[in-house]
Amino acid sequence: ELGIELVCDTNEELIAKSDIDGVLICTATDTHASLIVAAAATGKHIFCEKPIDLEISQIDRALAAVEQAGVTLQVGFNRRFDPNFSRVRQHVSDGAVGGIHLLRITSRDPEPPPLDYVKSAGSLFQDMMIHDFDMARFLVGSEITSVFAVGAARVDPELAEFGQIDTAVVSLVFEDGTLGSIDCSRQAVYGYDQRVEVFGSEGVAWADNNTPSRTGLGNKTGMHAPQPLHFFMDRYTESYVNEISEFVDCLRNAREPAVTGRDGRMASIIAAAAQRSYAERQPVQVSSNK
Repeated sequence: ELGIELVCDTNEELIAKSDIDGVLICTATDTHASLIVAAAATGKHIFCEKPIDLEISQIDRALAAVEQAGVTLQVGFNRRFDPNFSRVRQHVSDGAVGGIHLLRITSRDPEPPPLDYVKSAGSLFQDMMIHDFDMARFLVGSEITSVFAVGAARVDPELAEFGQIDTAVVSLVFEDGTLGSIDCSRQAVYGYDQRVEVFGSEGVAWADNNTPSRTGLGNKTGMHAPQPLHFFMDRYTESYVNEISEFVDCLRNAREPAVTGRDGRMASIIAAAAQRSYAERQPVQVSSNK
């Protein structure tokens, strides 16, 4: 119906095709690592949605298979390819902000996912905030050395029965001395709230929410403006196109992608540290050697 010429009944059958150069893994989280290993074994280049896996040991197994096969792996942190966030990063790289003092990231979904999804997708830190941990590394250009996380089930108290939360704040300390904060919620009734700000010695760079228009209306009842775009498929359409274009260009020109397996691993390490910090109610050091 969609005009797709090749359709297979199993992953194995598809991966074994000799005329396929690369695969896009967009399946459930707990299948990612095994599919990466299988694809690498047949010499396929790989694009994989985040996270690579919930367990660092499985991530390392997948990365070892990729290295042994000599294939390309790009991890799906699409927000790096959003034009607004890319421009903020460019301002930082150009020195327009000066030495960075503070980073602030706001990440709030318009509605929570189904409970069944939450049960199997890992913690809030591993499933949702992992994007923000990667964005923090991307925007600042320095590694995160420690995290302190607090959280609660403020949207759906039922989550607490499964040891899950839907609201969190994480403080970050970076290797270069920058301080950062991320606030995260599974439900913002006004729309998909995605904002970043980098503040430094020479100025500040920020990206506000995307809206259907940049117009507003003021009258006797108040000041009115459009709500943010509803969810990630609307907000990040261009970034999804850009990240796949990056993957294809990497294969055509035999170069390393902008988001590597190491980036995927580091985001997961930070997420695990945040989960531990939340559980232990104290700051936790982040180590890339885990």
